[in-house]
Amino acid sequence: MTKRRARNLDDLAIERIVGVLDGWSGKLSWDLLSDAIEKRLGVRYTRQALDKHARIKSAYQVNKTRLNKVSSPERHQKISAVEVGALTERLNRLEAENGRLKVENDSLLEQFVTWAYNAYLKGLTKEYLNTPLPRVDRELTKVASRKDVRRGDKG
Repeated sequence: MTKRRARNLDDLAIERIVGVLDGWSGKLSWDLLSDAIEKRLGVRYTRQALDKHARIKSAYQVNKTRLNKVSSPERHQKISAVEVGALTERLNRLEAENGRLKVENDSLLEQFVTWAYNAYLKGLTKEYLNTPLPRVDRELTKVASRKDVRRGDKG
């Protein structure tokens, strides 16, 4: 029996995978992530397929860094009631912030789709739109403004 190719990652699948990473605790590796995704989505993706998507790659790297900072003795410390209260307050604040950021993100994605469509109508290519901004040479600006001041130029 041959293995069937996994379906392409769409926005919904990427969102769900990033959600898996957001809630991750314990050891994290691409293989463990692939196992968790297979359990949740019923499809197994390779490390290469997951790493190819910027949101997944970024979420993986952020969580890997976060998990490496938390050493095992710190994870198993007992905490006081005051600390529980502070953590609960922080959790509530972060949940509210997360909700607000999701709304902002959805709005920005909607704006991006509008811009992409309008750019398409004008015949602008992805390569053209991804051209880096020109480098700002602040030193040149300072020198030019000093010359203007010395000459008494206005405005």
